[in-house]
Amino acid sequence: MAAHRSWLLVSFFLLDLLLLEAAKILTISTLSASHYIAMSRVSQILHDSGHNVTKLLYESVYHPDFRKEKPSYQVINWHLPEDQQKKFDNRQRLLREEIMYGRFGHQTIVKVYRNFGNLCSHLLSRKDIMEFLQNENFDLVLLNSLDFCSLLVAEKLGKRFVSFYPGQFSFMDVGLPSPLSYVPVYGSGLTDQMDFWGRVKNFLMFFDFSMKQREILSQYDSTIQEHFAEGSQPVLSDLLLKAELLFVNSDFALDFARPLFPNTVYVGGLLDKPVQPIPQDLENFITQFGDSGFVLVALGSIVSKYLTKEVIKEMNSAFAHLPQGVLWTCKSSLWPKDVRLAPNVKIMDWLPQTDLLAHPSIRLFVTHGGMNSVNEAIQHGVPMVGIPFFADQPENMVRVEAKKIGVSVQIQTLKAETFALTMKEVIEDKRYKSAAMASKIIRQSQPLTPAQRLVGWIDHILLTGGAAHLKPHVFQQPWHEQYLLDVFLFLLGIILGTLWLCLKVLGAVARYLSGSRKVKQT
Repeated sequence: MAAHRSWLLVSFFLLDLLLLEAAKILTISTLSASHYIAMSRVSQILHDSGHNVTKLLYESVYHPDFRKEKPSYQVINWHLPEDQQKKFDNRQRLLREEIMYGRFGHQTIVKVYRNFGNLCSHLLSRKDIMEFLQNENFDLVLLNSLDFCSLLVAEKLGKRFVSFYPGQFSFMDVGLPSPLSYVPVYGSGLTDQMDFWGRVKNFLMFFDFSMKQREILSQYDSTIQEHFAEGSQPVLSDLLLKAELLFVNSDFALDFARPLFPNTVYVGGLLDKPVQPIPQDLENFITQFGDSGFVLVALGSIVSKYLTKEVIKEMNSAFAHLPQGVLWTCKSSLWPKDVRLAPNVKIMDWLPQTDLLAHPSIRLFVTHGGMNSVNEAIQHGVPMVGIPFFADQPENMVRVEAKKIGVSVQIQTLKAETFALTMKEVIEDKRYKSAAMASKIIRQSQPLTPAQRLVGWIDHILLTGGAAHLKPHVFQQPWHEQYLLDVFLFLLGIILGTLWLCLKVLGAVARYLSGSRKVKQT
């Protein structure tokens, strides 16, 4: 029955493809690292499905293997003039160091977006690029929800767009219903199972979160004022709600169950690639440890650059206590010269992460908790020990712990002995592996693959002329109507008016009765 239903769904999507002509789709990528990887993958999927894809790409030093890629779709590269580019890169480097050395906070995020706001102003002033994009007459724009400049580009072009949300919803309000009794606010560290004090904390943090979001979005105010005519200047928070579809790089294998609108589509696992055999030298290393297996350590391209000598030393010492082999993505050029590599550890500049996570001998994944890495671990049923550093990583690890797939270790308190004990616990306690396999089944047993869902829904709105039928009217209501404040005040007025009238009538009756008694007494 399930197979028959899956076949029918695939058939409907294939029918849509036959009826639909290839669309011209613009994808935009100005953010780096994992955001760049996600948008490249989405662009390739749309191109492979038959659409004409053009990607507007900001060249960044933080794009992994950027110049090695040879995509089959059109890419428009742009960058700042050399002097401005150096200033921008220096500011980004200082901010990344600020993040990595334990000073990450809201004001750091504000500085990051202020830097990207200035970058956006330069892009919008590039008449050659903007005129080219306008003349191409794209049918649709696909953008990263956290790349606010791409929202302004889509608005400038006057094109419909769909959003790809790269992480958990909690980082930015995109208009979804979020009951505070069981939907945790970003930064709260809460799960969907809150006690009384948890709900109090979540309620109070909602107001703090709302003010912080407004401050982040305000970093683009000067760019908007400069490039949009007065009277037609968009509001970023409103643009976030204009997306025809909202694709989310997660699903309920990791995320907490919550209310969604019909135009919200989970595509967790979208970035997963076909598994390839691992190189022979890695296979030889793994074989040395027999049934004990191996541990994969990958802390992301950005984090790995800024690990301190003390952290590397403690981690290396902890790995030496494990019976497993350890494959660690760590550049040899960054390895401290006075730290002797543990005998069971192999460091490499790059490792085939997906292929190693799929290897039958893997026992544990030590990760920074980035969404792409967490998704890959879930895809292959591998338990995790997370060392979250910044951004969505702590929030992702809250969900990993809540699902019993792994545990978190704080970088500020990481010590070799306790870190080794934590890893041994996750490896030896079979409940973590069972939970990881359960999440894997939840993800892989869905009727359509993430790529099929992405392409199928985009084709759907191209065929139907948009997603007006999927978006609730609430997006067009002022906030006082959304929260029924007008209704509440109206009913309160009726109640108070009725009470006032009743009191007046009772007062009049009381005066009348009092007057009658006085007349009788006389």
